Amino acid sequence: MISLKETIRVQRPVEECFDYTADFRTTPEWDATAFKARKISDGPVGLGTQFKVRCSLPLGSIELLYTITEFEAPNMVTLQAESWLFSAVDTIYFAEDDGQTRIDYHADFSYKMPLAALEGVLKSGMVRMGKSALRGLKRALDDSNEAPEISSGSATADRLLWPGLAMFSKWGYRRGKKHWDPMSASLKGQRIIVTGATSGLGLATARDLAERGAELILVMRNRERGEAVVRELKAETGNMAIRQELADLSIMADVDALADRLLKAGEPINVLVNNAGALFNDWGTTPEGLEQSFALLLLSPWRLTRALKPLLQAAGDARVVNVVSGGMYSQKLRVDRLQAIPDNYSGATAYARCKRALTVVTEEWAESWARDGIVVNAMHPGWADTPGVESSLPAFHSLTRFILRTPEEGADTIIWLAAASEAAKVTGKLFLDREPRTTHLLARTREDVSEREKLMAFLEDFTLEDSMAA
Repeated sequence: MISLKETIRVQRPVEECFDYTADFRTTPEWDATAFKARKISDGPVGLGTQFKVRCSLPLGSIELLYTITEFEAPNMVTLQAESWLFSAVDTIYFAEDDGQTRIDYHADFSYKMPLAALEGVLKSGMVRMGKSALRGLKRALDDSNEAPEISSGSATADRLLWPGLAMFSKWGYRRGKKHWDPMSASLKGQRIIVTGATSGLGLATARDLAERGAELILVMRNRERGEAVVRELKAETGNMAIRQELADLSIMADVDALADRLLKAGEPINVLVNNAGALFNDWGTTPEGLEQSFALLLLSPWRLTRALKPLLQAAGDARVVNVVSGGMYSQKLRVDRLQAIPDNYSGATAYARCKRALTVVTEEWAESWARDGIVVNAMHPGWADTPGVESSLPAFHSLTRFILRTPEEGADTIIWLAAASEAAKVTGKLFLDREPRTTHLLARTREDVSEREKLMAFLEDFTLEDSMAA
């Protein structure tokens, strides 16, 4: 048997240290040998919770099955690991110590034959890996990451159209992931609204934020489906602080009613994720007479976010995350074309124009709301394999299905913008894979100041009585 004992101290509450460390899905963030981890049992992290963690070997990799066998929050957790190569018992103790949290990490490794005979030779390497892992855990819990900046490689790609587009694929995600910092910030006590949480990016976002302990308000338009999503998330995560709010966000009366309910409740909002969206292949109008893309993709988030600003201010340090699309790179802001007309209608173009406008709104809000303690950023998910993409862009989906991101990969930057401490250090940016990116890949899409001012005035003055031509 090889035994390791290491101690670290961090300037964090003991409860936060325990919650982060006991959830072994975090191991790839602090253990250099681990590169993939997932929870395979339902419910909250606790006694009996199981994780599968895949770790690198000098040749290939190995999957470990971890089971929590002792759980005394927030003071001690024991995990039993099994694999074909070795078994291990990790016991981790947490204690307050002179204003800090002291973490004592004990690990016992037992190799199986034929490696059991080589334990003496292997010990020094295991000790080095153990010390490295604990340094990584300390760095993760210190949570002192720098404000995000674009890397030189991404900046170069953004100057070149095709390399920039290649970043939208799953390969772009995997490239970016190699350089990410740990995300250990606690979301307990944080109230987060996610619109469009029924499937795709919204559901992936809601699931992750629920696992992190946030109180969730999920805005969905179908009562039965919404109730099913809430039940599923509660069962999977053990987080009971999840509820739905019914609203069809393409209908401004529903948007206003939703805002009125939330304002009447008076609960501060820490994060608002404007994710609801759809690409309409056929031109159409809402029951209120608005072109449907404009109503859902631009007017709705504008109206909802503005109405909820008092609740965002009340939270102290709040965040707004606007989900846009890489399709906007093809379009220039034209206020007079935000409401598409039937002639030569293209759903993809209507979608992209509204997302371009929402990106400009993000930048304008970030500047004017900074003094109110509200950070506003936008993100685009790259090319993600969601039900919406499959149904609305079948040709594109068929052509690119082998390079599309999973919904979880597409949603990662939404989660990071909502949760990571360093994400609050910048505002008014467009992000892809946790990096601020250019808002224009083509010079011809750049708008001038007068068009930006025209957009803000148009939205500010817009009423439902305005004609479609407006």
